Amino acid sequence: YTILSKVHSDRNVYPSAGVLFVHVLEREYFKGEFPPYPKPGEISNDPITFNTNLMGYPDRPGWLRYIQRTPYSDGVLYGSPTVENVGKPTIIEITAYNRRTFETARHNLIINIMSAEVDFPLPYQAEFFIRNMNVEEMLASEVLGDFLGAVKNVWQPERLNAINITSALDRGGRVPLPINDMKEGVYVMVGADVPFSSCLREVENPQNQLRCSQEMEPVITCDKKFRTQFHIDWCKISLVDNTKQVSTFQEVIRGEGILPDGGEYKPPSDTLKSRDYYSDFLITLAVPSAIALVLFLILAYIMCCRREGVEKRNMQTPDIQLVHHSAIQKSTKELRDMSKNREIAWPLSTLPVFHPVTGEMVPPLHTDSYDNTSMPLMQTQQ
Repeated sequence: YTILSKVHSDRNVYPSAGVLFVHVLEREYFKGEFPPYPKPGEISNDPITFNTNLMGYPDRPGWLRYIQRTPYSDGVLYGSPTVENVGKPTIIEITAYNRRTFETARHNLIINIMSAEVDFPLPYQAEFFIRNMNVEEMLASEVLGDFLGAVKNVWQPERLNAINITSALDRGGRVPLPINDMKEGVYVMVGADVPFSSCLREVENPQNQLRCSQEMEPVITCDKKFRTQFHIDWCKISLVDNTKQVSTFQEVIRGEGILPDGGEYKPPSDTLKSRDYYSDFLITLAVPSAIALVLFLILAYIMCCRREGVEKRNMQTPDIQLVHHSAIQKSTKELRDMSKNREIAWPLSTLPVFHPVTGEMVPPLHTDSYDNTSMPLMQTQQ
């Protein structure tokens, strides 16, 4: 028979508040819930994806994240529970989907958040940005252990814990290009019980701050202890000392919650008085129209009634200049009249050729009434 859905038994986990919680959803754990391949003996490698949500809600709690890179890789639930969730069981519904047979398998993950020790979370917290890691690679226990070991070698604390891990994409980072196996980057926050070491404080030097502002690598003496496996961006390191932070609720001065007396409230009357808009009409339309009319009359008087004319121009011009101008106009008129009445014989170049058989000259094709004023000015050829 076909198994449509099967429910696993509930699994209980007990993370601590303020400490990183990681839970791996293994594909091998769910393969037994789906029927095998049709061919006996063939190894089952179905693509399986997971869906996780808080029971009764469509999504997970705010502190819990989930990632699965491909359907052929395991899914990971990770996050850092807060103190507000202590004592409240969180039931996460996990649904596995077989992408070959479209079957499902479900089980519940009960997260019982335990209260941490008195000094948790640890007061001194440092957040590192690792450029050559993805979040699922960093969540692996051996990789995270190597990183904490390197931090412990540099910091020398008595107690060191991973507080939270966040992908750079969740901080507004861009998806890397698929070139040279580029990584998206991951933020790792760790906490310790001793102050920061001198090596971690080197990033706060003015010289290193200047280099970071110029997008240059700062000079950190302990970088070589990480460089073999982890490429840390020291310009993005964040050092938080919770021992020096003053809680904000102590500075808030709460009042009595009573507003000052502003007198008796007087609502507006129910009856509204009529308003005369005649004065508003005069101000908005009549006055601008009158001003525009006055300006139009002034402009018309200047353009039409103040013209000087040709006579005043001639009176202000010297006589010798008027005589020269008149002579030029007279000569120009005579030349134009002469060009219109010019009679010119037809040049030989415009006459037709001799008849090829009789040798007689063919008469012109045009009549005597043809307008010859447009003929070219050429000398008559004999």
